[in-house]
Amino acid sequence: MASEHDSVLHSWCVQSQWQAPTVVGGSGAHLQLADGRRILDMSSLAECSNLGHQHPAVVEAIRRQAEQLCFVTSAWGAQPRAELAEAILEKAGFDGGRVFFTLAGADANENAVKFARQASGKPHGSIVTRDRSYHGASYACMALSGDARTRAQVDPAAFGVVHVPPPYAYQGAFGSHDPSICGERAVEAVAAAIDHHGAANVAAVMMEPNAGTNGIVAPDNYWPGLRAATETRQVALIADEVMSGFGRCGEWFAWQRYGDAGKPDLMTLAKGLTGAHLPLGAVVLSAEIAARLEHQMLYTGLTYCGHPLSCAAGLAALRAYEQEKLIERSRTLGHHMFNELQAMQSRHAVIGDVRGGHGLFAVIELVADRATRQPLSAWPKTPDTLNALVNAAMSEGVSLACRGNLILLAPPLVIDEQDLADALALLDRLLAHFFPSGL
Repeated sequence: MASEHDSVLHSWCVQSQWQAPTVVGGSGAHLQLADGRRILDMSSLAECSNLGHQHPAVVEAIRRQAEQLCFVTSAWGAQPRAELAEAILEKAGFDGGRVFFTLAGADANENAVKFARQASGKPHGSIVTRDRSYHGASYACMALSGDARTRAQVDPAAFGVVHVPPPYAYQGAFGSHDPSICGERAVEAVAAAIDHHGAANVAAVMMEPNAGTNGIVAPDNYWPGLRAATETRQVALIADEVMSGFGRCGEWFAWQRYGDAGKPDLMTLAKGLTGAHLPLGAVVLSAEIAARLEHQMLYTGLTYCGHPLSCAAGLAALRAYEQEKLIERSRTLGHHMFNELQAMQSRHAVIGDVRGGHGLFAVIELVADRATRQPLSAWPKTPDTLNALVNAAMSEGVSLACRGNLILLAPPLVIDEQDLADALALLDRLLAHFFPSGL
């Protein structure tokens, strides 16, 4: 069997250190490796395989579409594209809106910025985003992201991006560990940034409503406050739902937890849109934003935007979420997982905080000292001991994701309840082994 080690350039790693196993198949929450091992996927790979691996209905939809029509550009119509757009607008409650299909999350975010600027008549309008955020790895998206790993590669100001501090209550952002106070002050920071530059010069605020690799879950008052602050100033709010959408946080889209008080002007999607069976992203525009663009030329788009095969996969994915009640299942199992993690926190001094729990997404933050909240290592470096824990879990058939001092849990929404329980029990045991200072 061919190996990628010497021929493929891999992302987000040092090439000489890449030594991942080869995946040859999958079913449900499990991956099948070339060496015969079966691995339980506790991160949905990159928080994208929400439907698990090789979901039969999605695979069949791709097969049927391939037999009928593989490709037309977006200059031509395609039935699965039309049906998927209507389904997304219905799930989002964006009556009268429109959907622009992209290849992935990064170009969805870039296009959302384009649309916000064009619709507002501010072609060079500033975009307010957060430090310690992630919106993609293209140059524009690196500028949008508050990512310490790529900051040296790009000048955010050159892309019209303004960063504000994140609502990181656990580590005392804005001088407070109180979530409500931190959330309020974080909203004030966004408002102050808009006011400083002048609302007439700011085209949009782009934020992640919940799940993301940064590990910061905003306080409950943050998103509604953000919506109110941007609405008052007539600045568009873009919700980056690339990771948090499609049941990951217990709703179709994470902002829906707040009802109409959280509805953004635009939102971006990818990952769970097809359950990662095929590449596809989208920008969803409210009726008001769409109306402003109705009679304007859009100078954007890539050859494969709205690819019929991908749209067929997306339509089948949405039907699977609905028919199998996976949004509700994520909410129920996520609550159970969060309770189990809080119980672990009571046993392991290394667990400083547990966040999330609105769906099958949770963050465990590890600390060297719980009293002072001192991290095990400076962000974004991952401690060697945590890497050893992840490797040990893999040797026992469970794949865990970590970043910095964080363990990120985001299993497929179809995960078997016993598999979830076994994975959490393994994590409990490994924490005791690698970080033996208990409570």
